[in-house]
Amino acid sequence: MRSLETQCVISGGGPAGLMTGYLLARQGVDVIVLDKHADFLRDFRGDTVHPSTLELFHELGLLDGLLTRPHQKIHQASVTISGQGFKVADFGQLSTHCKYIAMMPQWDFLDCLADAAHTYPNFRLLQLTKAEDLIVHEGKIVGVRASDKDGSFVIHADLTVGADGRDSTLRDASGLKVEDLGAPIDVFWMRLPRTPTKTIEPLAQVGSRGFLVQLNRGDYWQCALPFQKGAADVIRAEGLEAFRQRISAIAPELSTATLALTSWDQVKLLTVQVNRLTTWWRDGFLCIGDAAHAMSPVGGVGINLAIQDAVATARLLGPSLLTRTVGPKHLAQVQKRRAWPANMTQKAQVVAHKFILMPALNTNSPPNPPFVVKLLNRFSVLRGLPARAVGIGLRSEHWREPRRSDSTLGLT
Repeated sequence: MRSLETQCVISGGGPAGLMTGYLLARQGVDVIVLDKHADFLRDFRGDTVHPSTLELFHELGLLDGLLTRPHQKIHQASVTISGQGFKVADFGQLSTHCKYIAMMPQWDFLDCLADAAHTYPNFRLLQLTKAEDLIVHEGKIVGVRASDKDGSFVIHADLTVGADGRDSTLRDASGLKVEDLGAPIDVFWMRLPRTPTKTIEPLAQVGSRGFLVQLNRGDYWQCALPFQKGAADVIRAEGLEAFRQRISAIAPELSTATLALTSWDQVKLLTVQVNRLTTWWRDGFLCIGDAAHAMSPVGGVGINLAIQDAVATARLLGPSLLTRTVGPKHLAQVQKRRAWPANMTQKAQVVAHKFILMPALNTNSPPNPPFVVKLLNRFSVLRGLPARAVGIGLRSEHWREPRRSDSTLGLT
């Protein structure tokens, strides 16, 4: 059987996996990233690049290159409730280099990261390659069993990182315990044609027929329609015309755009999960991103939390990987650093499910705007608070170029 050896093997070529691989390679660590797809040109749902992530790209010297890729900028966020518009967040009040959310196709975001990583000879991205199982020796994870077009092979590594998402193969193989927090919703995702306008457009609309998120992607809307978990087959059985009418009732100005939906193949189902590992690691193995804490789409924070995990992982583990001394105490430091912001964000999402989404989905009459929304709309200074909560989050990570003589690397 073929065999490779590296200091760190990472399963998953998404934001968490590629950023971790890039930052470790930047420090001199030998890294292999495995991705089961041939390229990044596939349908992603996480296209919101928040100010915290843009700030990291600025610190890494990658921002200018990133912003040459196609994107739209969201400087302010507004919502429409029962036909009335409300301003709720102002990213211009942030102290970051970029005072906006960048809406960027995730394949462009990943291409940018991969291009930067490939400048290091100690970085390898193996595509069309799937991590299938962990290799265990005397209780320690020492690598992965993988497969590609030529068959099965093994990769021996000092550290194996599971960054392969909420349905992580390696997380399942590790036996680590998953705590399910529950999610009362699932989501239909779709694209609808958009006519550009100079007016500030809502990020979400709430009406008597439910809740619709609409993300500006230039010539189209990327829309998300939440509904009660398990109701997907019922909605499909009602027919495509009833589905178009449901969207039109929430957002009447999209009535014509809904005619572009001619097949259920254009409507993708996202089964929402909110769960987390009680322990993120075993000796020789670490989970990060959605593999460690699956997030709800509420707030669009998943990609940004994954990036924050990656930065902390690379900063804390880079020195011990270079000296081939990485052990349980180092892996525990990553969880200690990143579990609290992930857990608190999940708690906020659970609250949003209960007190915002579910009431909007269960009403048959035009909902009344909540008092806090009216308050944000009236006092502009308050809009910096939700902008910071969404755009920066809790315990944001920053990159300080490490000195090779450092025995440990602190985080700011």
